[in-house]
Amino acid sequence: MQKTMINQQRLWQSLMDMGEIGGTEKGGVCRLALTDLDKQARDLFVQWCKDAGCTIRIDKMGNIFAHRAGLDDSLPPVVMGSHLDTQPTGGKFDGIYGVLAGLEVIRTLNDKGMDTRAPIEASVWTNEEGSRFPPAMVASGVFAGVFELDYGLSRADLDGKTMGQELERIGYNGPDDVGGRPFKAFFEAHIEQGPILEDEKKQIGVVTDAQGQRWYEITLTGQESHAGPTPMSRRRDALVGAARLIDQVNKIGLAHQPNACATVGLLQVFPNSRNVIPGQVFFTVDFRHPDAEVLAKMDQALRETADSVTTELGLEMAFEQIWYSPPVPFDTDCVALVRQAATDFGYSHRDIVSGAGHDACYISRVAPTAMVFVPCENGISHNEAENATPEDLAAGCNVLFQAVVERANS
Repeated sequence: MQKTMINQQRLWQSLMDMGEIGGTEKGGVCRLALTDLDKQARDLFVQWCKDAGCTIRIDKMGNIFAHRAGLDDSLPPVVMGSHLDTQPTGGKFDGIYGVLAGLEVIRTLNDKGMDTRAPIEASVWTNEEGSRFPPAMVASGVFAGVFELDYGLSRADLDGKTMGQELERIGYNGPDDVGGRPFKAFFEAHIEQGPILEDEKKQIGVVTDAQGQRWYEITLTGQESHAGPTPMSRRRDALVGAARLIDQVNKIGLAHQPNACATVGLLQVFPNSRNVIPGQVFFTVDFRHPDAEVLAKMDQALRETADSVTTELGLEMAFEQIWYSPPVPFDTDCVALVRQAATDFGYSHRDIVSGAGHDACYISRVAPTAMVFVPCENGISHNEAENATPEDLAAGCNVLFQAVVERANS
């Protein structure tokens, strides 16, 4: 197939325009799921897709599908996409690149007057980050049958607002059922969110697998008391317990190198007063590893450590694993299409394992799936300093275009 190049400037300008919605002073983006800013971004994406001749479908989880008809529109579509929501201090490329790369594929097909045998769709998946409504990837998880619809709609933020309530408020509680329709394939383009491609001067990462993840929520309860009169020997300091356990989380990650990651990213202290001994601490733990057996060993180590710390300090503990996403191998045929496209364009590339979770991980359970990675500056993501070059983003989109069109015409 003759190589078709997407419009690099148009893709870049679309990313910059979308980055203004929720843009921060430091050049990043704060666009949490189902906020008014998320609605603005959704409205803009939908309008762009309509302008490109697409029909729009929205399901009950707020997932958006922009449909470009195929020569045989009865065939299952080849779907591209990612997410619009960001972290509180996110960047301009995480998630949204995969969404707008999908739109750019459709725009380029229109520019070239090209038809595909099967239809093609660009998609948006709700609440991929899980930052506002844990767990992550909940809407693609409902689509894939991992979660029930009621579970997804009932996920609540720290203020008690549920996804169902917020979808209704912003007008994206669509009529379609979630899932239950076939995809011919699913492709997701994304920045790497790590340093490997940049360090090795590779333009394209051919993603073969994704790491498994375990998320935990832990509450330690002691007794708040006056910081002055209470003797050290009589204290039941929940924050001391949390500090010891957080240190152990880091050690568990270090003990299972080279691939393990272990993070405590959220901490809430009660009553959070400078002269009161903390009586309760809530915090989260995030474990990741590409090997399910190693991830299980990390889980066991965390549980044993938590029991030991709480017993020693006389604390009560509520311990819950709220999410488990096993390691994911992607479809070998779709991966081969990505690899072949990178080769045909002459882009330097390498096989790579995703260290982050993506909607593609859940969609892989119900459709042949692959991912395309491009480098990001210094491997930084989930950060306002997140950056990628127009040339690398265009290269990833070119690879996406060829892989998607090949699959749609097969």
